Amino acid sequence: MFSVGDINIEKALLLAPMEDVTSIPFRILCKGLGADVVYTEFVNADGLIRKNQKTADKMDFLEEERPLGIQIYGGNLEPMIESAKISEARNPDIIDINAGCWVKKVATRGAGAGLLRDPDYLVQMAGECVKAVDKPVTVKTRIGWDMEEIVILDVARRLEDVGVKALTIHCRTRQMGHKGDPLWEYVAKVKELVEMPVILNGGVFTAEDVKRAFDETNADGVMIARGAIDHPWIFREAKELLEHGKIVTELTPRGRIETALQHLQIELKYKELRRVIYPFRKYYSGYLKGLHGASRIRQELMTLVEYEPIEALLLGYLEELEKLPKEDQQAIF
Repeated sequence: MFSVGDINIEKALLLAPMEDVTSIPFRILCKGLGADVVYTEFVNADGLIRKNQKTADKMDFLEEERPLGIQIYGGNLEPMIESAKISEARNPDIIDINAGCWVKKVATRGAGAGLLRDPDYLVQMAGECVKAVDKPVTVKTRIGWDMEEIVILDVARRLEDVGVKALTIHCRTRQMGHKGDPLWEYVAKVKELVEMPVILNGGVFTAEDVKRAFDETNADGVMIARGAIDHPWIFREAKELLEHGKIVTELTPRGRIETALQHLQIELKYKELRRVIYPFRKYYSGYLKGLHGASRIRQELMTLVEYEPIEALLLGYLEELEKLPKEDQQAIF
């Protein structure tokens, strides 16, 4: 059971915090598709202390997104404590500490997964943040810096001892990045050691992956990251598979294209056109994946810079697809 503060969810599905992805529009989309808990993008503690407006804006959220966590990161103790207080003033449901980001410019400066090089300091930081706020503090981390420094079992116990309310484990080392098979077995091992909820992250791309993660590890929740970027329907499909033993709702070409347009419309509701059109291009491959003639349409989409032509192209493409027999609407690989 994912029990944190006032949140109590059996087999929770969580949308991972992702830089340049999990802003308000994408969180709203995933929430509508079944995500139980969502998180902001990474919020830089030093940026908050410097009163950087762009950093502060990342903490914005809507009531309809709850339950929601603000994730903060940094390598310096005092800014992290102050950032926890600033985050609490926004009234999120959770304040999460990023101790898992593997990117070089973050980890080599002692933040993110870099905190795993000094477990004592990580535990101290988490404990001081817990004492500084009333909101539940959670931690997202990896199993260790590399295969020679797998520290997650000891760290998990110590984080619980200082008051951390839940632990998300990306089941790779910092050295692995996103490569290699995640070592899910460490979630099961941590579950035997602590009472707080333990959430599995890493290597989850399908509804079947979600079910297997719960079945194999007894995790209290599964956090989905890159799998949601290319396939946001994973939340709905996973819930159906867990509840009914099968995916009930068929994902049709219409469902793919209408979701793409819905997502784009939400983005435009909260951001200026110029801040939407180009970044949104990263989603087209996922939305059109497996559709007949999708490559041609993606190439055309890359040339468009206004909403109306994009909508016209996608709806025209949908009309073409629906004229084909159902078996021909999918691409031939």
